Amino acid sequence: MDYRTNPLIIALDVDSLGDALQLVKNIGPAADFYKVGIELYAVAGMEVVRHLGAVGKRVFLDLKLYDIGETVKRATREICRNEAIHFLTVHGSRTVMLGAAEGRGESKTRLLAVTVLTSFDQEDLADLGYPVPVPDLVELRVRKAVEAGMDGVVCSALEVRRVRQVGGSKLKVVTPGVRSGGAAPGDQKRVATPAEAVQNGADYLVIGRQVTRAKEPRQAVEEILEELRMADQKAGERP
Repeated sequence: MDYRTNPLIIALDVDSLGDALQLVKNIGPAADFYKVGIELYAVAGMEVVRHLGAVGKRVFLDLKLYDIGETVKRATREICRNEAIHFLTVHGSRTVMLGAAEGRGESKTRLLAVTVLTSFDQEDLADLGYPVPVPDLVELRVRKAVEAGMDGVVCSALEVRRVRQVGGSKLKVVTPGVRSGGAAPGDQKRVATPAEAVQNGADYLVIGRQVTRAKEPRQAVEEILEELRMADQKAGERP
């Protein structure tokens, strides 16, 4: 990976527009890609997206759209009018993905299908009635995402290699549940370090609490980037 291109997406998992913008200001040029999830979107809506776009930041709008195809199509059409939105997530259901693809039209926004949440493990799938191992369900949803014309998928770093085998090199792979060694996993269950995620083939890493709850957020971002550079250097030195 070329580290002149920052692979980190910082999750703005805060509950006010002011807190979000202050965090972006504190991080400064160390990051240019931010995730807006349903918590922040519930209080700030598209206003936060417009603010991020105005200061030159890219937005990963993580709404995980899930409804009938027509509703998803119309919602996607409206969302994609904002050029700051680089990624938009939808549920990995065939009708949902097809609706989103139609609604996106000629917009440059890239659509990502959510496979299996990184907070889920095998027990959670069984509770939902899925009688298959997590990797098998991820693989099925990747195949469906490719068929539906999705630009990429969201999956655990633990499944990235398998996702690459199924989806190919052009598929964008975004991995949440990424933590440096020693960082608390929080509510995530299928986790990996930033270096592991990249080595497995991830394009983007979503980082939340490790940065957003750090005393010095910018320093935390720079430390993760250095961790990635060191891992890349070591990999290049191997025979």
